[in-house]
Amino acid sequence: MCHLALVYNSYTMARQRTVNDLTIEELRHLIIEKRRTERQARLANFRRTGRVIAVEPQPTPAHLEDLRHTPLEIEKDVLVNPIKPRRRIWLDRLLLLVEVGAVLGLILILISGFNLLRTLNQEVSSALVQPTLAPTPLIMAVVLPSGHTPPNSPGGVQPNTAEIPEHLRPLVQSLADLPLPTPGPEQAIRIQIPAIGVDAPVVQGDGWEQLKKGVGQHVGTPNPGESGNIVFSAHNDVFGEIFRYLEKLKKGDQVILFTSQRKFTYTINQNMVVEPTQVEWLSQTQEAVVTLISCYPYLVDDQRIVVTARLQENP
Repeated sequence: MCHLALVYNSYTMARQRTVNDLTIEELRHLIIEKRRTERQARLANFRRTGRVIAVEPQPTPAHLEDLRHTPLEIEKDVLVNPIKPRRRIWLDRLLLLVEVGAVLGLILILISGFNLLRTLNQEVSSALVQPTLAPTPLIMAVVLPSGHTPPNSPGGVQPNTAEIPEHLRPLVQSLADLPLPTPGPEQAIRIQIPAIGVDAPVVQGDGWEQLKKGVGQHVGTPNPGESGNIVFSAHNDVFGEIFRYLEKLKKGDQVILFTSQRKFTYTINQNMVVEPTQVEWLSQTQEAVVTLISCYPYLVDDQRIVVTARLQENP
């Protein structure tokens, strides 16, 4: 009993002092007592929950002397246990990196799938949209436009098919039946030639039906202001006689073209009479020019008059 009282007093005094004041032996006793207390608490918990375990006899204070001779076990618990949390920390960090990588990979997959879906939708939309194609002549014209028989001829006014070689007449007729493009905002809608009093609408195409409505623009020629040869045709003795006085034009006279947005002024540089088969006047050029064509002479219509003009530079 005296021995137990002595040990108890030593524990009580140890608790009242700081850690730095305790001896190694006192620290060992405190650790052993703490473990015993924790063990008893676990056993009490097992009993409350109904679990049955084999319990070793509780160590008595008399056994303290024997426990003093087990420093290796205590040191193992003190020195080895702290290593386990470090390993767990590194493992947790590794798992966190794996999770972050998985989330990033999933985000990249979703973004890639969204871009792929958008690209496929655009391709499908492009395939479904049918572009408006502007029909162009399949071959070079064999005669200059606006050809017709004179109004005083026995058969009256009608397209002059005699100018076209017989073997090409079916092909020319098939080209005349092609649909015409819808005028855009950059295309000519009106033409003025102040020197001879011309002010007329411009229509797309220079076939027989188109030239009844005004001045026809040859299909495939550029828009006003653009590089190339814009070809316009009109009659001189029928359907308004719009180009009746082309032969009176001289160098320096102006041809003014209007679009829905602006106007362009061209200056005449030459005026000549040619044969209906001289189709080179329909050819394209590097510079911006206008070519005006009509039948000639008046009420005879077996030739063509051609007037050309160059685009004026903007001031």
